[in-house]
Amino acid sequence: MTLKTTIVDDEPLALDLLKILLDEHKDIEIVARCQNGSEAVSTLQAKPVDLLFLDVQMPEMGGFDVVERVGLHKLPPTIFVTAYHEHAVRAFDVHAVDYLTKPVEAERLRTALERVRRKIAAEKALLTQEQLAAVLNGLREGEDVKSYASRFLVKDGQKEILLPVEKIEWVEAAEYYCCLHSGGRRFMLRETISDISERMDPRRFVRVHRSAVVNLDQIAEIYREGAAQGSIRLTGGQVLRMSRAGRERLLALGKI
Repeated sequence: MTLKTTIVDDEPLALDLLKILLDEHKDIEIVARCQNGSEAVSTLQAKPVDLLFLDVQMPEMGGFDVVERVGLHKLPPTIFVTAYHEHAVRAFDVHAVDYLTKPVEAERLRTALERVRRKIAAEKALLTQEQLAAVLNGLREGEDVKSYASRFLVKDGQKEILLPVEKIEWVEAAEYYCCLHSGGRRFMLRETISDISERMDPRRFVRVHRSAVVNLDQIAEIYREGAAQGSIRLTGGQVLRMSRAGRERLLALGKI
């Protein structure tokens, strides 16, 4: 069975990459490439397709605006594409067909397509209107209200897992990556520690040093070493450096 497919993204390079990756799958036929929401709406209304790859973040008319314009009952099975993990997790929580995070990886795309094929074969590919409405509302909430990550999508060997934020003990800076420490394990994430700390709830996680963010529930002891520095011992025994700015953040939260 050939799946007639439309791909939508406002970034030409992202469209090109997705097309190259999809060309490896013989049952995928790309019938339209759209670079903005308006073009996507016109294309979908004029030419029904079997599968849609829809970018969430686009100027003027984003992915969820496209959903509203096309109509829930007319939308084909949809795989959301997003650069933001919060959107991906939100879509996963409400049972979207699937999602991909940028940059799209060949193995992750293969998994998403296998999921779509299984659902189509079982006549369950179309989301119910209630499910898609939940996706839409979740994405809108991400735009209107400041929210923090509840999970991070991380690699675990050859697979990906959703790591709950509350299980993260501390975050360690590693140049352009971060290392998430959880239960004696380390998970690498391709984000800076500044980006990570922005997405974590400041009431639960504090940046105690330029190279470390700590889960407040994991702090066992705090040591002051002079006027400017100090250290923190976690419940797991790790000892981390604490800067003056980190100490001031803990003071502001009433933790010391």
